Amino acid sequence: MTDKTRDDDSSNNDEPPESGLVHGVDEEVIEGNRRLFHGWMWLLMALLAGGYSAFHLFSLNVYPLETWSFRIIHIAGALTLGFVMYSATSFSEDGPVERRWLNYLGGVLLLPAAYALVQTGFMWQAFAEGARRIEPAVETWHYGVPLMVATGGAIVLSWLARERRGRVTLPDITLIVCAIAVATYLLIVLNTQLRMSTGTSFAPVGLSWAAIAGSALILELTRRVTGMALVTIALIFFAYVFVGPYLPGFLGYPGLGLVRFFSQVYTDAGILGPTTAVSSTYIILFIIFAAFLQASRVGEYFVNFAFATAGRARGGPAKVAIFASGLMGMINGTSAGNVVSTGSLTIPLMKKVGYSKQSSGAIEAAASTGGQIMPPIMGAGAFIMAEITGIPYTDIAVAAIIPAILYFAAVYFMVDFEAGQLGMRGMREDELPSLVRMVRQVYLFIPIIILIAALFMGYSVIRAGTLAIAASVVVSWLSAHRMGPLAIGRALRLGGEMSIQIIAVCAAAGIIVGVISLTGVGARFSSLLLELAGVSQLLALIFAMAISIMLGMGMPTTAAYAVAASVVAPGLVRLGIDPLTAHFFVFYFAVVSAITPPVALASYAAAGISGANAMETSVASFRIGIAAFVVPFMFFYSSALLMDAPWLRVAQAGVTAVVGVYLLAAAVQGWFWGRNARWFTRLVLLAAALAMIKGGLATDALGVLLIAAAFVLQRMLPGAPRPAPAP
Repeated sequence: MTDKTRDDDSSNNDEPPESGLVHGVDEEVIEGNRRLFHGWMWLLMALLAGGYSAFHLFSLNVYPLETWSFRIIHIAGALTLGFVMYSATSFSEDGPVERRWLNYLGGVLLLPAAYALVQTGFMWQAFAEGARRIEPAVETWHYGVPLMVATGGAIVLSWLARERRGRVTLPDITLIVCAIAVATYLLIVLNTQLRMSTGTSFAPVGLSWAAIAGSALILELTRRVTGMALVTIALIFFAYVFVGPYLPGFLGYPGLGLVRFFSQVYTDAGILGPTTAVSSTYIILFIIFAAFLQASRVGEYFVNFAFATAGRARGGPAKVAIFASGLMGMINGTSAGNVVSTGSLTIPLMKKVGYSKQSSGAIEAAASTGGQIMPPIMGAGAFIMAEITGIPYTDIAVAAIIPAILYFAAVYFMVDFEAGQLGMRGMREDELPSLVRMVRQVYLFIPIIILIAALFMGYSVIRAGTLAIAASVVVSWLSAHRMGPLAIGRALRLGGEMSIQIIAVCAAAGIIVGVISLTGVGARFSSLLLELAGVSQLLALIFAMAISIMLGMGMPTTAAYAVAASVVAPGLVRLGIDPLTAHFFVFYFAVVSAITPPVALASYAAAGISGANAMETSVASFRIGIAAFVVPFMFFYSSALLMDAPWLRVAQAGVTAVVGVYLLAAAVQGWFWGRNARWFTRLVLLAAALAMIKGGLATDALGVLLIAAAFVLQRMLPGAPRPAPAP
């Protein structure tokens, strides 16, 4: 599902063409299994997606719904949109294979799905007439069995289908009906006194049937939009529920019955828990905000602004990638998706000025990944952290400032040193947008400024996000891309469509979080960390780092952090680490799993654009983003880097840390003081970097002495031979 193209439905541009002006950043990226509709189907899909966005804005700001009901509708709407938009398989260039028997079977399976849905209507009527519960036999044979047959059969049939790109198949229509049947049952039952029976032997059996079918639907949609990695991990955790009692050591637990487990997994202990709480409020709100920015072409302005300001420097396109991808990645919340949107412009330009295919893709992957740790939005990670820890969002955003500066400073130094080694030039004046024109349009930053100001003035995240959305409409009237009713409708449609992937991911992560909390495996993992800490605290931290990266490999950032926060962070807190530090530690490593070999989603996406080997690109992006693997240890040993100290101490820690990552980049890249450094000079630079990164007067003084020694060595001895450029 990595085959992606761009939709040109937004390609019209009212502005006169200008030399060097970049276009196309805000066009929609179309995945290989994404359906493209025309005519009445396109209109219907637009109404569904736009209505989905409008529903969330209305519920969040005007008429709040009961919490569980809101989250159930949130997931059901995403499933409905997802099964309409995404096929179970990629579309073949050879055209569809006619398989009429699939359509016939799909039509047959639609009957039990519709029957299960009708039965929920009878259940609602029974509760309205005063019934306290439904007979178990009715729930099983008239709801559960038809629902399971339809869900399982339709999923399997959808895998076999080869279809036209603009057509929704009967198996997918069956899955939509099943999703509605699941949601309807849950809305009926969980809004009665039976909610209190979840997790007990008195829980209605229909709740387990609905949870099993709902989990299967969520995992199938997750597979369609992100691939098998997260689905495989979720299935392993599902298996653990029933295999765990037979496992030895700290992995063993007393066990949970089928009904008891599934009657809880679709509640706030699992799927409707923290991950869906965040996706149904903060995440979808900021996705809609990003859609409004995209509809008003602000994304293009971000990239053009980066080109105008950084393009003239040596290796200019790479530095543009750092700034542009950081800005865009902060908003869109997905490293691989950001690589596709901005990398299609920056990677070819990097290759043009002399970067190798591997370096071009690696730089874009590292920069796009860094957007997930850039405040104030942090790709939605800050909101999940706030939900899990209870720490105010503004405290998290402030704490993220210095670590984000360190990450991007390190990537910038790595890029600049490679440009110096290879003798690269910047871009010519006629290749760049006019800086004067970009400065005149700086008002396009106003929505983001309003968002930040509102948050720090004490407005809620929802109110601040809504104000930013309104501001993006108002600001568009100062540009050539004025947003009228049609453009606002398009933005709402984009918001609904863009949200599907992240909602599916959060729901799937909720399954994993539910297993962790219901089986207690997280607490046992915490005990293991405590035992390691008894030997060495540093060893415990390295182990926590490795687990966070492994849990995040192949998963989108949001899901990676949600899972790691449930498994690793509680153990770090039990070690006596401050909750904010512990969660930031886990969050950073979950984020950088996108550029960590062997499974590095952002690097693989960049390799697809650059034409380089995927594994070589992931190794190169790991090297470029090496500071991200050091920064968490830095703020663990120096809380001043998270703004948790007097301002003088914060300033000292920040300055020495920046010097430290500069020296680390010089040591890794082998470039210092204008020329290549020999191996022994690089060792001195590495020692100086570690001393400056550690913090403290003694280590800072040692670092200064080592810097002086490296400078003397570099000036007195001949430089190392210039490396040959890679192909």
